Amino acid sequence: MSSVETSEPLLSQSEVLSTEEAPAVAVGRELNPKTTKEDFSGVPGALGITIGLPTLIYVLYYALDAVPGAKAIDLCALEGYLLWFFGLVGLFYIVPGRVMDGTTLRDGTHLKYKMNSLNCFLVVLAVLIARGFITHGELPELVFVADHLLGLITASIGFSFVLAFFVYFKSFGNPKTILAYGGNTGKPIFDWFIGRELNPRIGMFDIKLFCELRPGMFLWAIINAAEAHLQYRKFGYISDSMILANIFQFIYIIDSAILEAKNLTMIDVTTDGFGFMLAFGDLALVPFTYTLQTRFLAAHPVNLGWLGIAGVVTLKAIGYYIFRSSNSQKNAFRSGDRSVAHLKYIETKSGSKLLISGWWGITRHINYFGDWLMSIAWCAVTGFSTPITYYYSLYFAILLIHRESRDEAKCSEKYGDDWKEYKRIVRWKIIPYLY
Repeated sequence: MSSVETSEPLLSQSEVLSTEEAPAVAVGRELNPKTTKEDFSGVPGALGITIGLPTLIYVLYYALDAVPGAKAIDLCALEGYLLWFFGLVGLFYIVPGRVMDGTTLRDGTHLKYKMNSLNCFLVVLAVLIARGFITHGELPELVFVADHLLGLITASIGFSFVLAFFVYFKSFGNPKTILAYGGNTGKPIFDWFIGRELNPRIGMFDIKLFCELRPGMFLWAIINAAEAHLQYRKFGYISDSMILANIFQFIYIIDSAILEAKNLTMIDVTTDGFGFMLAFGDLALVPFTYTLQTRFLAAHPVNLGWLGIAGVVTLKAIGYYIFRSSNSQKNAFRSGDRSVAHLKYIETKSGSKLLISGWWGITRHINYFGDWLMSIAWCAVTGFSTPITYYYSLYFAILLIHRESRDEAKCSEKYGDDWKEYKRIVRWKIIPYLY
């Protein structure tokens, strides 16, 4: 549930993008300098993640909802997955959408992006609803997804490997290709993993942004619907917990599609290369681990009752309020809105203003805290009979802590002593009075 808002804890009236999100134009400098700092401990970390995370997906599958007789190597599932992926590629070209400029690249140019993720998602939903009427609710497509989930996992992981090799070798085709700052080590394994090319694309078809918002995100919604359909087939009803899980996650998915343009200023698009890490995360990790709640509920219905519903919804609402209002306060401060003129701030030597009151005087990443609370609400709909369904909240906490440490390093380098003073005043990183 990585938010589509900017992640920087610092707030500057003059800056539109965060320190990590605003690539500088290379004037009199090498366009693609060698990477000197390797994330994830370099090659050993890259190999560990490449082996470990796919293994984790299989472990979670067998621990939670293994289907008797299901095959990991499933040609029908592979065919279905390829039809799904390339069908969405076809929709990208067919469905209308506005064209926008991305952020300024290091060579001073802008890439064009076709923004039609929401329109494509609505087409997918319309087709699914139409199929529901035609088949009188049988929906064989949803039955296929539920019955071939293990094969779809293998297909998505395999496709992630293939796609990562494709973009890696493609990055050597043009000497003017802009490489990611973090993916130009000259070590093939690490560069393949982290992503060598910044914006691999074919014409206006941007592979990175496409994978970020479509195949995995849309499949996430489809799997949730398939599990709700499976629960109905098994028990003759859909539990309140299943309905809440679908609603919570559907809101996030469609919100991401609506706010597609905001991804153009996110670190994934502006800074990170596209390699196995992002390909696997987008195509496999998201749809097959973020659906653990609905997959559990399909076989183990949980009836929350009105009190349980109220508790989960309240937690979700509190998290959403913190997340949305803190980001709104940040954006208002950046734009010079008078409604936040009373807030206190530090004037840095770079000209940026760092908020030390309001939401951003509580913790340096208060929006992360709201985001994390929402993740707990997603998991809480399953009750407390298994820790497996809380995987997402744990994973998300690790992700936010890693992102926070990355932000801290960048800001410390940029602001120096001003950043030390900022940390002295705003002590807590994410969770008030705890961390």
